[in-house]
Amino acid sequence: MNIGSLNLFRSSQDATVNQQFVVIGLGRFGRAVCSTLHGLRYEVLAIDRDEKLVDRAIADRVADHAVRLDSTEPSALKEAGVFEFDTAIVAIGNYLAESIVTTLNLKEGGVSQVVAKASSATHVKLLKKVGADRVVFPEREMGCELARSLTRPRILDRFELDPEHSIVETIVPERFAGKTLVGSNIRQQYRISVLAVGDDETKFDINPDPLHQLHAGELMVILGSNEDIDRFTNC
Repeated sequence: MNIGSLNLFRSSQDATVNQQFVVIGLGRFGRAVCSTLHGLRYEVLAIDRDEKLVDRAIADRVADHAVRLDSTEPSALKEAGVFEFDTAIVAIGNYLAESIVTTLNLKEGGVSQVVAKASSATHVKLLKKVGADRVVFPEREMGCELARSLTRPRILDRFELDPEHSIVETIVPERFAGKTLVGSNIRQQYRISVLAVGDDETKFDINPDPLHQLHAGELMVILGSNEDIDRFTNC
């Protein structure tokens, strides 16, 4: 259950199959976003000011359409129909001024959902000030995830709901092997909810029966505060 893949698009949970996305910036991050959305059969417009990157996106078919334009020019965005899109992802990241001006142009142009990539804590603050609906900081998030995976080996995947709460895929601690969910007293003792259990990642039992018997090495998806999750996975 790849719950981590929900992270970037958690703000678009009400998306329909007809939702359109525009991705501005075709570096590694932007290309990955384009390719993933396109693979999920959403309509994607890819934009960059570098003609080589645009040509490569077209050749590799990572988007439905790809155009070269300067996203700091509102008239260019309007002419390309960008302001008609539901969601825009500003994947420029390393070019601070261009990223901020592009985000501002999109919000002033009426794009309802703007997700912007940041390259520093200061960049995050500036993007939020000009109206970004969501800011992602991939390098920081990857670093945090690596640290968690090294210090919490039982946690296989994590989806952060907010800075204090997460949904986590983990391995059933050995002390609970042989006990039922209700008999293990997990909710009362650790204040977490068990959303699913499974023998492997190909099949999960969602909202498992309270009388489900836990097994050593079994997978479980849990919801709770990060503090309570850490207490549970370290028990």
